[in-house]
Amino acid sequence: MSAVISSFRSPSPGVDQVRPRHKVRFVTAASLFDGHDASINIMRRILQASGAEVIHLGHNRSVEDIVTAALQEDAQGIAISSYQGGHVEFFKYMIDLLRERGGANIKVFGGGGGVIVSEEIHELHQYGVARIFSPEDGQAMGLQGMIDHMVTVCDTDPAQYAPQSLDEVKAGDWRALSRLITALENQAIAPALRQQVFDQAQARAVPVLGITGTGGSGKSSLTDELVRRFRLDQDDRLKIAVIAADPSRRKTGGALLGDRIRMNAITGPNLYMRSLATRAAGSEVPETLGDILAACKLAGFDLLIVETSGIGQGDAAIVPLVDRSLYVMTPEFGAASQLEKIDMLDFADAVAINKFDRKGAEDALRDVRKQVQRNRKAFGQSPDDMPVYGTIAARFNDDGVTALYHGVLGLLRDQGLELSPGRLPPVANKASSGQTVIVPAARARYLAEIADTVRGYHRHVEEQVRLIRQRQQLRAVQAMLETVGKPVADLQPLLEQVEAQVDPHARKLVDMWPQVRESYLGDEYVVKIRDKEIRTPLTRRSLSGTRISKVAIPRLEEHGELLRWMMRENLPGSFPYTAGVFAFKRENEDPTRMFAGEGDPFRTNRRFKKLSEHAEATRLSTAFDSVTLYGCDPDERPDIYGKVGNSGVSIATLDDLKVLYSGFDLCCPTTSVSMTINGPAPMILAMFFNTAFDQQIEKFEGDNHRPPTDNEIEKIKEWVLANVRGTVQADILKEDQGQNTCIFSTEFALKMMGDIQEYFVHHGVRNFYSVSISGYHIAEAGANPISQLAFTLANGFTYVESYLARGMHIDDFAPNLSFFFSNGMDPEYSVMGRVARRIWAAAMRDKYGANERSQKLKYHIQTSGRSLHAQEMDFNDIRTTLQALIAIYDNCNSLHTNAYDEAITTPTEESVRRAMAVQLIINKEWGLAKNENPNQGAFIIEELTDLVEEAVLREFERISERGGVLGAMETGYQRGKIQEESLYYETIKHDGSYPIIGVNTFRNPNAKPDQVKVELARSTEEEKQSQLQRLREFQARNQPEGDRMLARLKQAAIANENLFAVLVDAVRCCSLGQITAALFEVGGQYRRNM
Repeated sequence: MSAVISSFRSPSPGVDQVRPRHKVRFVTAASLFDGHDASINIMRRILQASGAEVIHLGHNRSVEDIVTAALQEDAQGIAISSYQGGHVEFFKYMIDLLRERGGANIKVFGGGGGVIVSEEIHELHQYGVARIFSPEDGQAMGLQGMIDHMVTVCDTDPAQYAPQSLDEVKAGDWRALSRLITALENQAIAPALRQQVFDQAQARAVPVLGITGTGGSGKSSLTDELVRRFRLDQDDRLKIAVIAADPSRRKTGGALLGDRIRMNAITGPNLYMRSLATRAAGSEVPETLGDILAACKLAGFDLLIVETSGIGQGDAAIVPLVDRSLYVMTPEFGAASQLEKIDMLDFADAVAINKFDRKGAEDALRDVRKQVQRNRKAFGQSPDDMPVYGTIAARFNDDGVTALYHGVLGLLRDQGLELSPGRLPPVANKASSGQTVIVPAARARYLAEIADTVRGYHRHVEEQVRLIRQRQQLRAVQAMLETVGKPVADLQPLLEQVEAQVDPHARKLVDMWPQVRESYLGDEYVVKIRDKEIRTPLTRRSLSGTRISKVAIPRLEEHGELLRWMMRENLPGSFPYTAGVFAFKRENEDPTRMFAGEGDPFRTNRRFKKLSEHAEATRLSTAFDSVTLYGCDPDERPDIYGKVGNSGVSIATLDDLKVLYSGFDLCCPTTSVSMTINGPAPMILAMFFNTAFDQQIEKFEGDNHRPPTDNEIEKIKEWVLANVRGTVQADILKEDQGQNTCIFSTEFALKMMGDIQEYFVHHGVRNFYSVSISGYHIAEAGANPISQLAFTLANGFTYVESYLARGMHIDDFAPNLSFFFSNGMDPEYSVMGRVARRIWAAAMRDKYGANERSQKLKYHIQTSGRSLHAQEMDFNDIRTTLQALIAIYDNCNSLHTNAYDEAITTPTEESVRRAMAVQLIINKEWGLAKNENPNQGAFIIEELTDLVEEAVLREFERISERGGVLGAMETGYQRGKIQEESLYYETIKHDGSYPIIGVNTFRNPNAKPDQVKVELARSTEEEKQSQLQRLREFQARNQPEGDRMLARLKQAAIANENLFAVLVDAVRCCSLGQITAALFEVGGQYRRNM
């Protein structure tokens, strides 16, 4: 086939853009068990900018969630991204459910970045999906063109479906209610019918609670927590409607209706929610809100809750429309005199100071109570009696929120809310009492301190370079004078003065260099350790007979430059480990990882054995299916079934994990296991340890022809924990920032991560990483290399601070931390490992006083998934080869090369073999790979190292200004930055200004995408059924003990015990989904954000 250089122009935003004639509403989401929400975030942003009102649901949304939202919100369109497999069943079920529930008019759009292949697209179009966008569509239409198409198709008048009478609404038909609200909102209802709504609503006494407050105060989270308590306290007896308003954009008319994404408690037959746009400038509530509340009263609700958009000091528009009002604020309102300007402190029946864990919260509570006392002229009452509460809505089961709930309950009871005796006991205090601290307030500036430490180290280096240079110069002058018989007495005091200022460590480095240099110039490097002589070959011969040094030595003779090199670079294995943390790579052990994960554990086990049959070392890298990633068990149709065993291996029980790793000695020194799992990491890790325990117990039984005693079992377990090698991803911080496979509340997830590390410390687990701190998933979500590196290192230092706060010693846990990065095509990737190792080493030694082992950052690499393109897929191997090469040049500790077809499917056996061949060819055939420090001495590498390091340190300072990593996460700083960088990349990719060969330039003129046949790795019907059957058998076999263990697990969480220690026992009789459900009850679910 011939190829031509071609380019294209996508529609120019603002020029070719479509403007809707009607108010168009879209529900956007990522599909069930899918955390890849970067693309749908880009699309919803462009939808808003195109004039649409967008109800964004975020990641991991079931068909039930999406359809319910679309029907209640009366949207004209649904837009879904689906990257995790099971998409055909998912989209078909969505069409079925829409038709069944009266939403056949709602158009469904989707995309999967090449994962949904052309045959499946055709099948879904035939079934009723309006449009599945392929990469070719994106290429031809551009981002704006795709959005314009969606808006045009959905630009219909919703008033045509409005009910002509109120009978259906009064009968409790929520679909009719949604359409009536739309008609009222658009002022497209007959005046007579509108009057009927008002007249009949007056006869219904339904209390209305208004919740208002400043923007970003946590109103949505607090609303959700109040609804959750209503449901728990009243056993789901109350029918509740939540009406949430957000501002419209004045320029475009679009709106982000962002309250629904924050709600975890609104699922259920008695819960209804509707999001509204204000559709007017400077308004905190829509002008039709009164009409809409009247309509809701007719639908038989027991309680209406209205949440407004963020308001200013002088706003109180909600008050006339509601029976009782709650004002939400934060402690950062400025001086106490500012409180006198807040209108709602005059009108609110209750005040919540949310985010009560922030600095100055106690002072804020005192000042607000006094202001409310003054406003009410209630000087005969104590300020403590004022209805002002301190709450932390982000904390699961916060007692301050419970106190507020009981206060609100009393206010609504006075308005006629009929209540049953409640299950939630009252609390004594009015403010949050539990102060679970992840990073203490006194340590909030840790990242800025680390930036200062690293820069301070470089200043120290330059000072020592100057002194060592002067020392050499003075000695040289002294020698020259002595040669010609001139006096040198005047030089001696200067030399002594300089010598006194030289750091002893710097002096030692320079003075010992000749011996060090000599030791690397022979044929072998010889070192004695405990009377054992270890010999390492230092050279290899090329076919031409050229002597290739394993480690190249600089030829520097000027002591200043030599010292600068030794303190900023140094040899591999020497501080600051810029060139690598080990002096030499292990002989006959490439850093190659064997990657597998598909179908059931039997199939993946066979793949592992195939991949590792010729390897000296076995590095098993495991991908789990999305059902497992979200802590669920396999289940029947409709939603879950299609995803079982797709895009990874299905694991639900200890039995599954034993099958997965059967035939591999998990305690062998040359075996290591990497498990790509996040939210459920503690459960999967507990299963892994049990698998290793049982392997060794079975081996003991075989060797000794008897079962071990209890004492012997304990010794076996102790030996296993000391010898297993590998890592579990577990990094919950990067999940919130990037990929989003979070399942538990952030605080609870971090508590469990700390429990894992504490267990490791107490049981001497030294060779297994408790967490693989991942930048890969941050990069996959769209971050550029500098953001990837800065966010990932910042997350690593956050774990350091968190574990120190728990009382652990730095050298007990730092060696259990590893780092996992993505290598893309940008120049910065060539130095990412160098920069990471240097920053980590300097901070660990000079800031935290850590020992040598703790200073060594373990640097693991996976080639970029973002640079795998569905067009001209064969070209992906070229990109992967280049990325693998720079990883090996940068002395990575392990490397996983992506298969070329991962752009559209779980990799096949053939594609994985090609991916492994990339590494094997580099390691076995590529001549320069025989040298282990090829980057050192290159001017551009040194320049890039300094530039990238400084950029990372500046990012540390920006995060520090926002309260550290956790404070920045609360404001969405990292996610916002990642999304903007992702949007920038997608924009320049689509407009052709960023050339990608085979994608937007050098296109194949004869390519026919619809005719490209690719082997799709999908789970079979037999594998899915087998997993369901095995799960049922496991649960039935362990049922009585399983119930007792789940109760024990919940009690351990309530009592703040080490949960991982209990999980190690629990996984023997409980399935993954059972454990997840139990922990949701005591730890809370993750609250999605934008």
